[in-house]
Amino acid sequence: MIEPRLIEAVDDLIRRHERLGHVPLIAIAGAQGSGKSTLAAEAACRLSCATLSLDDVYLTKAERVDLAARVHPLFAVRGPPGTHDLALLDRTLTRLRATRPEARTSLPAFDKLVDDRRPEPQWPVFTGRPRAVLLEGWCLGVTPQDPDALATPINALELEEDPDGLWRRTINDGLSGPYGALFARFDALIFLKAPSFDVVLDWRTEQEAGLTGAPVSAARRAELARFVQHFERISRHMLAGGVAADVVVELDEGRGVVRILGSDGP
Repeated sequence: MIEPRLIEAVDDLIRRHERLGHVPLIAIAGAQGSGKSTLAAEAACRLSCATLSLDDVYLTKAERVDLAARVHPLFAVRGPPGTHDLALLDRTLTRLRATRPEARTSLPAFDKLVDDRRPEPQWPVFTGRPRAVLLEGWCLGVTPQDPDALATPINALELEEDPDGLWRRTINDGLSGPYGALFARFDALIFLKAPSFDVVLDWRTEQEAGLTGAPVSAARRAELARFVQHFERISRHMLAGGVAADVVVELDEGRGVVRILGSDGP
């Protein structure tokens, strides 16, 4: 069950930015498994909003294979900045925020089990004009790192598969460029802050068990441990303050709310 204070925090951000003719764009960020999707869905239902996930605009599998061949092999793995279709996201956000009460807006959808975007006829449709648009995604609002911080690998994945730093530099350049331009469109951002990066593997494992409806084997957990290393650098940077957030929700290991910090303090 969603903590009522989280719904109130989202509602407060919407109220701050509501005005005639303007549909606020509120971002919800946080590590994998932190509860972003659950919060966005519940808030959308209660507050008459549309919700969209950054995950649903991943590049298609074919597009990521091409990107991996042209730029760096690690871009075949979905998730990090550079693996999203930001043009598709931009078009969708623009349509949602300019709709009339009778409008129907198709929302992109990605099938994580097959690792590819769903065919457009299978996309969900939002009907009407939303009070606000809630966009949730793990890296929303992250700030670029200092180039010097990229020099030293922070885990085995970076050491073994990105020894010259090309992948992480390309990601960082994206944060300064097209991702930064996306983030600048936000009216406000709420950050669900994990107690540490150490909990992310457990949360991601629970997330997969819920997705598949089956327990996660030890072998699969080992694969996930490698997978979350793709997200470690940016996640740690965000936890250390590298995120432009209006509200920070500090969570415990069980995703319980420890405290909520706004621009004016707790």
